[in-house]
Amino acid sequence: MWRRLIYHPEINYALRQTLVLCLPVTVGLIVGRLDLGLLFSLVPACCNIAGLDTPHKRFFKRVIIGGSLFAGSSLAVQFLLFENVPLPLILTMMTLILGVTAEISALHGRLLPASLIAAIFTLSLAGNMPVWEPLLIYSLGTLWYGAFNAFWFWREQPLRESLSLLYRQLADYCEAKYSLLTQHADPEKALPPLLARQQKAVDMISQCYQQLHMLAANHNGDYKRLLRVFQMALDLQEHIAVSLHQPQEVQALVERSHAEEVIRWNAQTVAARLRVIADDILYHRYPQRFSMDKQISALEKIAHQHPDNPVGQFCAWHFSQIARVLRTQRPLYIRDLMAEKQRRLPLLPALRSYLSLKSAALRNAARISVMLSVASLMGSALHLPKPWWIMMTVMFVTQNGYGATRVRILHRAAGTMAGLIIAGATLHYHVPEGYTLVTMLIVTLISYLIIRKSYGWAMVGFTLTAVYTLQLLTLNGEQFIVARLIDTLIGCLIAFGGIVWLWPQWQSGLLRRNAHDALETYQDAIQLLLSNDPQVTPLAYQRMRVNQAHNALFNPLNQAMQEPGFDTRYLSDMKLWVTHSQFIVEHINAMTTLAREHTMLTPDLAQRYLQSCEIALQRCQQRLEYDGAGSSGDVNILEAPETLTRGPVSTLEQHLQRILGHLSTMHTISSVACRQRPHHGIWLKRRLRR
Repeated sequence: MWRRLIYHPEINYALRQTLVLCLPVTVGLIVGRLDLGLLFSLVPACCNIAGLDTPHKRFFKRVIIGGSLFAGSSLAVQFLLFENVPLPLILTMMTLILGVTAEISALHGRLLPASLIAAIFTLSLAGNMPVWEPLLIYSLGTLWYGAFNAFWFWREQPLRESLSLLYRQLADYCEAKYSLLTQHADPEKALPPLLARQQKAVDMISQCYQQLHMLAANHNGDYKRLLRVFQMALDLQEHIAVSLHQPQEVQALVERSHAEEVIRWNAQTVAARLRVIADDILYHRYPQRFSMDKQISALEKIAHQHPDNPVGQFCAWHFSQIARVLRTQRPLYIRDLMAEKQRRLPLLPALRSYLSLKSAALRNAARISVMLSVASLMGSALHLPKPWWIMMTVMFVTQNGYGATRVRILHRAAGTMAGLIIAGATLHYHVPEGYTLVTMLIVTLISYLIIRKSYGWAMVGFTLTAVYTLQLLTLNGEQFIVARLIDTLIGCLIAFGGIVWLWPQWQSGLLRRNAHDALETYQDAIQLLLSNDPQVTPLAYQRMRVNQAHNALFNPLNQAMQEPGFDTRYLSDMKLWVTHSQFIVEHINAMTTLAREHTMLTPDLAQRYLQSCEIALQRCQQRLEYDGAGSSGDVNILEAPETLTRGPVSTLEQHLQRILGHLSTMHTISSVACRQRPHHGIWLKRRLRR
């Protein structure tokens, strides 16, 4: 029980965040400087956004860089305000200068919003204390935060949490995929939930890859077992995600035998075992013995009874491989997980890339600078000398993309309003300081427990603690309630306008480019699979690139359907295109396992299939480049794929033939991907006029 409480991700996170906030407050209360202890609670917000909440191989170096940027931003704001430089100009310069961090890497890019929030917090402190005190608070607060997290975490615990979640996602995906076999005949109904589960599993695999590189796990013996567990997960995902799109054969086997019950029995057994392994990883337990010989024997019996139906043999072989991994607790083969390096640009190349008008980091920095400038001007119009709450709201609700920002705005506004109402009602009771601090501690713990799943409800608690912090610092928290509500609503409106009108990156606009990238990864994978000597490690990485490229296409499609003014017909066609893309991904997963078992084609036949697949892929890419039907895009400069005539075909050839069939279908609908979306600005203006 205690182990579950200590290692449970939500409880562990809530305890850590609560203690790192409350311990400085406790020390301040003991030494008689409660105000400084409360001000220290500003720093963890900056550190969380900067990604300083998880130790890694360069952790203390990043802590020092983060603390220096926070203190430097605070000093720059105070100095420039003293020189009477307009606040919008200060924020614009700081944002554009710090925006280059996003070109270095995604992790470095998190330093931009964190440093800006440190500068915004400084606005509330400037003039109320000496210049050096905010610098000292940020420097010591960041060092305290880094030291606490380094002490709190066992080094491998963050990776354990990710691996545990990965195994749970694989369990859910396996159970969902094989639980409704007879419904797979209708892809439009059966595939979307499966795609969502598959996407979550691949996202978790990508996150584990990043953590392995951040932790330098190949240089640390403590990670050997976790590396083995991760390689097992890659094998399991490979076999769970293989293609089973044979609806006619499935239906025939189900009608002639009790295959559906047996397959579901195997899938549920695997899913249950994966959930047990997930708990073992998270709670530091050794795995127990496992066997599913009865389930595999039942599958093999069905396969022998119906040799003319490929579904029984397919399920028997893949489930036997899954059972082997779960029984031996060893991966099927060893990969070099550190063969590829993570993308990280040096400063000067990153600066050159950042100065391009095509740079997404530059557009993002410019968008934030304009929003903060507008917030500052709005504060001046409302006679607010320091509109820091408006700016803070803008920074906290602005996310990557329209959909995420809209959801965060709704949750932030509703949670803040509810929290302010509760705070306004309770401030009249004049609760003693000790009880107030204990209540703030409990509310903070509860808020962090639910923040990952219910951001809006967590905001109720954080708003309460913010108002009572102001009450303890100024003894007049009631005067801030109405002003803070207005500031929050204004900040949410500014953020919404910025994400819509300031260089918006509509997800539907990324579909064609992501479709091109996906087709290129499929081509690279097929080239490796049909080469003379496919190597294990390159095949493993390319298979994951294929899955990730498909996810990069699937995610924008889901987000685009929530954007304003989207073309429903356009996205409906793209949804069908992505469905066939998923089938290709599953076939590539299956072919990777066959290639690893050296189930290959003759060189001549492999070359003919490779040429046919390349032609089909290039025809799809060509169709994406031109306008729709009736335009010059209908004229294909490439010949149609060669029709390969033969007798009995091997399993690998069956996968290749199905890939060619899906590419043929994708070619007929690829023209819709180059139709332009309606202009969102015009659409929104029309809606506003109404």
